[in-house]
Amino acid sequence: MALGTCILGSICVGLVCAQIARRVLPWLYLNVFGPTLFGPKVDLRRLGDWAVVTGATDGIGKAYAKALAKKGINVVLISRSLSKLEAVAKEITDSHKVEIKIIDIDFTDGPQIYQKIEKNITGLDIGVLVNNVGISYPHPEFFIDNNNRHPEFLRDIISVNIHSVTHMCALVLPNMIAKKKGVIINLSSTAAVIPNPLLSVYSGTKAFVDKFSVDLQTEYRNQGIIVQSVQPGFVATNMAKIRKSTLLAPSPDTYVASALKTVGIASQTAGYLPHALLQLTIHLLGAVAGDQMARNFIFNHLSGMRKRALRNSEKKK
Repeated sequence: MALGTCILGSICVGLVCAQIARRVLPWLYLNVFGPTLFGPKVDLRRLGDWAVVTGATDGIGKAYAKALAKKGINVVLISRSLSKLEAVAKEITDSHKVEIKIIDIDFTDGPQIYQKIEKNITGLDIGVLVNNVGISYPHPEFFIDNNNRHPEFLRDIISVNIHSVTHMCALVLPNMIAKKKGVIINLSSTAAVIPNPLLSVYSGTKAFVDKFSVDLQTEYRNQGIIVQSVQPGFVATNMAKIRKSTLLAPSPDTYVASALKTVGIASQTAGYLPHALLQLTIHLLGAVAGDQMARNFIFNHLSGMRKRALRNSEKKK
């Protein structure tokens, strides 16, 4: 009996170790050895004269626009506020000798906006598309509380987080396919690949972006197109309501510099090692202790964030 128990225990330990190794070894290449030792595998400058960035006036989108301009790539900036677009365009052209086009678009306005975008990008040699524009909750919240189930909110979050990605890909892919080269970077979220109760609609839309990107890559890989799903955790942006950058919540510039090193190496990436470690920890917790424990852990964490946000809101009244 004791021998049988010992053998059974050894088998269980072996299975757990195999599960961990199955996750950890590919993770090490995609997040550590690949970006660090091999560096960027794609010269973005050779893909086309222009890049297009949505949600380009703040946060991660602005950081991508600046990083691409630094490489000498002309950039089309797309966002809602004309004054902010003009300010970012000036900031970039003051620092880099590139051309900038701006398109003021509100991605909640409906499908007709893509006719305006198409008109403004027709004829440009676009090598890179960064689908960054997105909206989230003001703070973690239950689905039926506050505005989370209202038709306007549901329409807007789906329009901005899902429709923008699919329509923008449809606009730029034909020319990329014709010249057999191009990179599409779709901003998903860590929320898409770990449990995310209290952000259910947001995480659901970002899960769409991740799945859409993976399948689009499979469709067009043989035609020279790279489609990457980038899954950031917390970054010090206005949308995240984080003012000061930290190791776990880096500045947008720090995050994008890290994420760009993974282009051509990882089709799905957290883009930043501490965020990748967070994902790995949650996945291993689920593999070892069970998915429900991982869900409960995140639910309790986000519940705490919700309570703090509600207290702060009450103090401001």
